[in-house]
Amino acid sequence: MTSGQPGTGNARPTPTGADAQSRQATTAAAGTPTQPARTSDKALAETTPGQPAPGDGGTTGAASNGGPKAGPATNGPAKDAARRGDKQSTAANQGTTAKQAATAKQDGAEGGTAASDRTAKGTDASKDDGPAKNDGPAKDSSPAKDSAPAKDSDAAKDSGAPAKDGEPAKGAKAGDADGTDKADGEAKPVGPERWEAFASAPEPRPSIFTRVGRAVGRFLIHEWTLAALGALALAVLMTWPTLRYPRYTLPQDYWDPSLQAWQMAWSGHILLADPARLWQSNTFFPELWSFAFSDTLLGYAPAGMLGSGPEDAVLRYNIMFVLAHALATFGAYALARQLGAGRIGAAVAGVSYTYAPWLLAQAGHLHVLSNGGIPLALAMLARGHGWSLRHGYRPERRHDGWVYAGWLVAAWQLSLGFGIGLPFAYFLAGTVLVAAVLFYARRLRTGQAVPFGRRLFAADVLGGVLFAGVGLLMAVPFFKVTELHPYAERTIGDISLFSPPATGFVTAPGESRIWGGLHEGARAALPWHPEMTLLPGFVLYALAAGGLFFSVWRLRHRLLLLAGVLVTMAFAMGTRFFDGTFTYVPLFEHLPGWSGLRTPGRLMLWTTLLLGLLAAGAVTALTDRVRELTAQRIPSWPGPWLRMATLLPLLLVTVEGLNTTPHPVVPTQPAAMRSAQGPLLVLPSNQSLDQHVMLWSTDGFPDVVNGGSGFTPRQLDDVRRVSQSFPDQTSVDYLRTLGVRTVVLLRGEVVGTPWEISIDAPVESLGISRQDVGDAVVYRL
Repeated sequence: MTSGQPGTGNARPTPTGADAQSRQATTAAAGTPTQPARTSDKALAETTPGQPAPGDGGTTGAASNGGPKAGPATNGPAKDAARRGDKQSTAANQGTTAKQAATAKQDGAEGGTAASDRTAKGTDASKDDGPAKNDGPAKDSSPAKDSAPAKDSDAAKDSGAPAKDGEPAKGAKAGDADGTDKADGEAKPVGPERWEAFASAPEPRPSIFTRVGRAVGRFLIHEWTLAALGALALAVLMTWPTLRYPRYTLPQDYWDPSLQAWQMAWSGHILLADPARLWQSNTFFPELWSFAFSDTLLGYAPAGMLGSGPEDAVLRYNIMFVLAHALATFGAYALARQLGAGRIGAAVAGVSYTYAPWLLAQAGHLHVLSNGGIPLALAMLARGHGWSLRHGYRPERRHDGWVYAGWLVAAWQLSLGFGIGLPFAYFLAGTVLVAAVLFYARRLRTGQAVPFGRRLFAADVLGGVLFAGVGLLMAVPFFKVTELHPYAERTIGDISLFSPPATGFVTAPGESRIWGGLHEGARAALPWHPEMTLLPGFVLYALAAGGLFFSVWRLRHRLLLLAGVLVTMAFAMGTRFFDGTFTYVPLFEHLPGWSGLRTPGRLMLWTTLLLGLLAAGAVTALTDRVRELTAQRIPSWPGPWLRMATLLPLLLVTVEGLNTTPHPVVPTQPAAMRSAQGPLLVLPSNQSLDQHVMLWSTDGFPDVVNGGSGFTPRQLDDVRRVSQSFPDQTSVDYLRTLGVRTVVLLRGEVVGTPWEISIDAPVESLGISRQDVGDAVVYRL
């Protein structure tokens, strides 16, 4: 029987895969150029089982599927494989067993159909002894020998055809699921769709609300969100009862807080009404540049734009008082984390920086407590420059956006006042200078430039210019005040009055709940204990000392931090450290603006921050060691208890910051102040009572002669002296000369003063009017 006869009656699909490659090999053997098989040909060549394949009717010399026409073909299995349009070559893909090879050889001898179509489904050639070496009746047919070189053809390599006779190609597996299984002469597609019924249902696309909810959830559990919320919650608890009656009480006392409440209210009001009058406030009338008589808290002006009147001013102050504590904790935490401390260590640094016992004596000075911008700006600048204390300089972490943010925060901190901002400005200037020197020194030593980048350089230049510009704009009014009032400038004698001795570093203020009562005798020995009790905390001292020997910081960094602690302590002592000859006095004499700082002890802020960083290094090393121990223990049940023990330093630092700060009720605004027309004078007038008058003036901001600040203008001194005899002709004429139109005399404050007798005296002969309004007497000049 010749191979050109029709098949045995079983119609087969068009040859694909390895069969098509066999046909190409046969064609190549016949002298026709071989074409590589294409993947798309496989899909196009498949036909329905039982339908005759094209070219399956005895046509010789032509390949099926429109393949290139071959030369005269001899009979034999190779010719049959080239003519038949079925998938008998699948046996070559899946591996032909020895028995199947023998059957194929017998079919080739008879010239009938290939017995390999009846190969058992799922047979794996790898389980047999191996494929037959000469698959098919190639022994008796020379064309089969001629087709042997097809194993080296490119088409066979590309399509994964057998590399040898009957052997599967490398990397191919017999019975592959991507092939086709046949049983009883019927083709059955085998592919991924067989397993689709067992696949899980596709996850539905989340809605916009779901995506927003997930984003909000991720934000709420982020470390920085939790740190901010934790700092805020701790601030509310540690400053309690500040927010218990926020409209009626003030922390510590109602003198300086009243002044600062007025400052925030004035800046917010005037920036909305008439920004050009910012520095010409409504107090100290008719003085010029009166808003610069003390630190201004100008950075809180946006808060001052909300609300009006004394009650809103008190509420605003209390809210900012709590937020200042929260920002300080968050800022110090961020700085410690950026430098390389762990979460618990950074929390210790944040809490110790904010709630150090010595700061309890400053509870009435919001401009001192508003120091959170210092560590936060340093953290942002370090983050933008890719630098940390633990890991050094990492250029790949540079980001100019953080640099801009750091300079903006630094400028905002400076706008709150020079009492804290001026040392910060000099620290930044010194840091920039040292960094530039180290940068060029390393370049000269190694001959290689340290990666920095133009964008980072531009950010530093622009940010530094912004910071310097804010500083100059803030400084101009203060220089004007110094020109108009030369006596307002401090002297070395003034500095000596507020310079604390060395014993102040271990003495706590009376507001400390833990140490206040125990240190009462030590405080009595200090000339001015509110500015001389500088204890940062005994727990902090102990943790910082431990950080010198056991820490995640390198030894040189620990020594640098220790040097910073000692230097800042020496500066905080003012003239008490060798008369300040080598420390404070040179700064006082040569650095612009330094002479305006009258309290050296507030430099303890930097000492506390450096001690906190030393403590953070020790606590981080402790937590890392505990984590290693708990990971090695079997069983691990002591692990949670060991990890909880690492919270003990944080707990102790927090407990040591507990306070007994009083919250007195603010004096109520007199009814006469609500209707009085300015310019006006409120009597009695002194430094303490005038701060209440400033707060009361937030209701409409009339011009008032009264005012309280770090110094007293001579004109105000003259007003207070002349007004002792009011109402009389001399005082009335003098006040008229100043432009005063109204005088308000408070009955509740005249006990023990000259006005106790003259408050009810007739005034008709003086050409002025008198009217009782509530608890006050109003005189209209």
